[in-house]
Amino acid sequence: MDEITGSGSKRKTLLSEESELEQLIRELFVSQKFAVLGTQNKGQPYANLIAFAASDDLKSLYFATARATRKYANIEADARVTVLIDNRSNQDSDFSQAAAVTATGRAKEVVDSKRDEVLAIYLTKHPMLEEFVRSPTCALLRVEVQTYYLVRRFQNVMELHVK
Repeated sequence: MDEITGSGSKRKTLLSEESELEQLIRELFVSQKFAVLGTQNKGQPYANLIAFAASDDLKSLYFATARATRKYANIEADARVTVLIDNRSNQDSDFSQAAAVTATGRAKEVVDSKRDEVLAIYLTKHPMLEEFVRSPTCALLRVEVQTYYLVRRFQNVMELHVK
């Protein structure tokens, strides 16, 4: 995912850390159906709960929304977004056990020949949303992820840059 330079044991350590980080992100994505999408309009932040799916290579996150929503209008005005996926349970144990991934990137509606492929990925995770997603008023969006930030054990932060 991230291009790593170096040699010898340092390179192996970096590759091992990246592999572990990717695995932690994948596990979180498999275990969670919902995320919080952050957009903005003229500097005013806006957050929404979304049903999401991820590409196998972790380079993309997908979600659906009606084109008449504020989140869609915000993305049309400024494609920069953030997506937060976490596994908190609202228990005291979350301080030591919860994990959260923040993805930063740009969102864009999927309208080309890739739409069917993305739709299949999305509906595999959210089959109950098929009628909604196939509605002519619904947009299927792709977040091209630039960076993932994984926080766990309350303050342990790891960063993964996507290429």
